[in-house]
Amino acid sequence: MMNRLFWKIFLSFWVSLILFAGAGLLAASFFLERTRAQNEIESPRERNLTYIGEARLVAKNEGIEGLKLWLKNLDRSEAIPFLLIDQTGTDLLDRPVSSHLAKHADRWNTSPRSMGERRPPKRRELIQVPDNGQYLLVPDFQAITLNRVLSRPRVIALPVVVAAIVSGLVCFLLAGYLTRPIRRLSSATQQFAAGNLSLRVASTMGKRRDEVADLAHDFDHMAERLQALLGSQKQLLSDVSHELRSPLARLQVALGLARQREQHQSNAELDRIEREAEHLNDLIGQLLSLTRLESGKQLSHSEPVDIATLLEEVAENADFEAHAVNRQVRIINSASATIEANEALLRSAFENIVRNAVRYTDESTSVDITLQHDPEQTGWLVIHVRDHGTGVPNEMLTRLFEPFVRVGDARDRESGGYGLGLAIAERAIHLHGGVISASNEPSGGLNVHIRLPLNPVK
Repeated sequence: MMNRLFWKIFLSFWVSLILFAGAGLLAASFFLERTRAQNEIESPRERNLTYIGEARLVAKNEGIEGLKLWLKNLDRSEAIPFLLIDQTGTDLLDRPVSSHLAKHADRWNTSPRSMGERRPPKRRELIQVPDNGQYLLVPDFQAITLNRVLSRPRVIALPVVVAAIVSGLVCFLLAGYLTRPIRRLSSATQQFAAGNLSLRVASTMGKRRDEVADLAHDFDHMAERLQALLGSQKQLLSDVSHELRSPLARLQVALGLARQREQHQSNAELDRIEREAEHLNDLIGQLLSLTRLESGKQLSHSEPVDIATLLEEVAENADFEAHAVNRQVRIINSASATIEANEALLRSAFENIVRNAVRYTDESTSVDITLQHDPEQTGWLVIHVRDHGTGVPNEMLTRLFEPFVRVGDARDRESGGYGLGLAIAERAIHLHGGVISASNEPSGGLNVHIRLPLNPVK
């Protein structure tokens, strides 16, 4: 139970507060003991005479300015304030003089007979300052406050500093103890989201047996389950794709034989079978491409690729196809850029994105392509592929690049889409260290944003 995080936090803060309170009590007891010992050694009057002697020596050697400096130092070190007042009742440092201290000044101006017990100050009590008259050193006992006592550096400073250092050290160690594993979990979560499904964190927790260690084990369990589920899903897609290829090939052979035997009859049904077989073959090809991209850890081959030239070729081919449906593809802006990449993968990604845009842009409109260097972050390329269609619902923007996701099933069936083109493009861009996203334009249409790093992918 003592290994639990709750008790570690509770006991750490409790110990820190105890240490701080103990330091305060130590400081108070130190001050009281010092005061008692000082009173045993010398009476208040003897201490006052000691200060008078020091003041006379300073006044004689350093004059009025030195006396002021000595008085300031005495005020900072003594819990009891001492005032140097002249015959008018004014303090040398212009501090307020209470009425009960003003009577000491009256002793200079009053005869002993009229004041009875109030006798003029003796010569040994006076402090003579050359050319500045005489002063009387008077302790102001009524001005002693707890705040003044605790503010004296030699009384409270050392214990408070020690307490602050010790408690700060305890809190620093506790903060590090708590945040280090949390930072590891945060980093692991980011890597896991980026596709590193084999990452585990429980082994990095050492001998911890608290809630953070439990969380790490739960994370590993979750990661194992997700890795197994995603792995089985990818394997299923791969197996199904391969298994469908063989009967599809036999179907195409049988279709060819049937055409030879039925040369003089209507073959409309055979044409339909052929179209569906071609669609099925295309779907299987895209599934195999997707599974290969998802299983790839890094690029198998890379070479210098001129992105501007590659986009021009893709746009030219797509524009030729777009003219058949009263649409066009054009490059609005193109910057010069060459990166290390797999040209076939990038070409496939760009073609899927551009053809998807041609499919959904309105008639008599164009698909606009721009290529530029990122103005906000150096070392990156930004590519925009914008159509002029109806766009997609905002809640679908984050799901456009998932396999088999369709905005409208009826429309996709009519256009021959399977919901795999953008998913394949996303995987290909990710393998190159890039990022792809989509947004709706205020004036209408979907804009696909691609960011690629200029530096080669390691």
